[in-house]
Amino acid sequence: MSPGDLLLWVVVPYVAIAVFVGGHIWRYRYDKFGWTTRSSQLYESRLLRVGSPLFHFGILLVIGGHVFGLLVPESLTKALGVSESRYHLGAVVLGTISGFMTVAGMAILIYRRRTVGPVFSATTRNDKGMYVLLAATILAGLTTTVLGNALGHSHDYRLTVAPYFRSIFYAHPDVDLITKAPIGFQIHVTLAWVLFAAWPFTRLVHVFSAPIGYLTRPYVVYRSRGPTDLGSRPERRGWEHVGSSSSTDRS
Repeated sequence: MSPGDLLLWVVVPYVAIAVFVGGHIWRYRYDKFGWTTRSSQLYESRLLRVGSPLFHFGILLVIGGHVFGLLVPESLTKALGVSESRYHLGAVVLGTISGFMTVAGMAILIYRRRTVGPVFSATTRNDKGMYVLLAATILAGLTTTVLGNALGHSHDYRLTVAPYFRSIFYAHPDVDLITKAPIGFQIHVTLAWVLFAAWPFTRLVHVFSAPIGYLTRPYVVYRSRGPTDLGSRPERRGWEHVGSSSSTDRS
C-alpha cells in the first residue's frame, strides 16, 4: 500500500466520519438556532414548488439505493432468489431515474437562487460551496453509472466499492478493493467523503431534524380581546372607549 493510498482510502474516510459525527454534536450543542434550512419560500414559491419535491424525492431514492447497494452483500440477494442480472437492471433503472430527478430538482433550485433577487441575497458562501460539492458528488455518480452502461463497460461495484465501504466500518479497510474500481467510482467515493466532512457545517443538517416536539406540545390558545375585556380594567389615559362617558366629560 502506497502512502497516497493510505491517506486517500484510510485516513480521509476515518477523519470524515469523525468530523461528521463530532460536527453534528458540536453544532447541536452550540448552534441550535442555526440548525435550519433557512427557508426562502416567502420570497418565491412557483419554482420551489417544482424543484423542491423533485430534489428531495430524488435524493431520498438515491440515498436508499446507496444504503442497500453498499450494505447488502451480493450473497444475500442471491440467497433471496434475486439474480445478478435482475438486480443490476433494477439498480440501473432506479439509479438513473432518481439521479435525473435529483439533478433536475437541483438545477431548478440553483436557477431559482441565481435569478430571484431576495433568494440570491439570502444565499451565503457556505450555501454556494455546499451546492457545488453536492452537485459534483451526484454528477460523478450519475455519470459513472450512465456512461458505464451506455458504453457496455458497466462495473460491478458490489465486488469492489461496496465491500470496501463495509471494511471501513469493520475497522479493517481493504484498500486493494477500491483501487481496483474504475477512476469514476474513485472520484465519486472521494467526493462523498469530503461531503460527509462538510455536512455538519452546512444547511444539510436539517436532514436529521424531525418535528417530534409537535406531537407532545400543548395547544396554543388564541383569545379575542373584545370591548368587555377592556371594560373590565381601569381605564388609562389613551385607552378610553370612544364615545364613553369619561371621554364625553373631558370634551
